[in-house]
Amino acid sequence: MGTMVHGINVDQLVGTINAIKENPDLARFQFRAVTEWVDGGHSRTKIQGFYGAGAEDASRNSPFVLEGDEPPVLLGSNAGPNAVETVLSALASCLTVGIVYNAAARDIKVESLSFSMQGDIDLHGFLGLSDRVRPGYQNIRLSCRVKSDAPREKLEELWAYVQRTSPVLDIVRNTVPVSLTIENT
Repeated sequence: MGTMVHGINVDQLVGTINAIKENPDLARFQFRAVTEWVDGGHSRTKIQGFYGAGAEDASRNSPFVLEGDEPPVLLGSNAGPNAVETVLSALASCLTVGIVYNAAARDIKVESLSFSMQGDIDLHGFLGLSDRVRPGYQNIRLSCRVKSDAPREKLEELWAYVQRTSPVLDIVRNTVPVSLTIENT
């Protein structure tokens, strides 16, 4: 079965790393999502298949369904979090994986882990009332609370490493090329 730490099979993790070292093409993944408008600000996203480790993945029998909406103050009906709230969730989820997986690989025991996040947005950009105010977050503040018996120095090394390797933190911090098209059906 392998060595299990924090619910992670460490032997499998090391095996995956070694397989990618031997065959770098295995590292190429493509994730996909399909979103449809429901009503008002409400949308529904389905996530199921993806390409990774050299093949199309078929492990998900049914899609994950994520509801998105706006709060009433932004003309929605609270059918789900809004998109910028979902970004905060994605960021914390990614950092969670980074900490837990890397702690397991480093034999650091994590007893508990939580994040608190705040993101500030000025609606002047989103509403098109100002060209000088960006429509997205002006800043995001994230606080990580980890309970572990590891020395503070080891936790700080882990935290620095996770920040360097987190895909979602990279997406939020750096420009990503995005190709946009519109089709009239």
